[in-house]
Amino acid sequence: MIINTGMRTDIPAFYSNWLLNRIKEGFVYVRNPYYKHQVTKYSLNPNVVDCLAFCTKNPHPLISHLSELDKYKQFWFVTITPYGKDIEPNVPDKKHLA
Repeated sequence: MIINTGMRTDIPAFYSNWLLNRIKEGFVYVRNPYYKHQVTKYSLNPNVVDCLAFCTKNPHPLISHLSELDKYKQFWFVTITPYGKDIEPNVPDKKHLA
């Protein structure tokens, strides 16, 4: 199973602590956005998860915790745009991403 963390919000940028807590607990509940009463529980056991996929504009909040994710294969897709703080106020300057 592939856990894609970036379809609805930028988990690494805004919810790193929440993700790390979910990994420690070993599961996550996900609500279906179209059927609010449908909630699915997914195991985060490394024996079940083939890969954690991260889609983010700011990987920095999760980078210092990579050792806690070592037991998972990971795919990172980091989007870099030409926009400034006037359009994306919460995205770090591109010069500091390296």
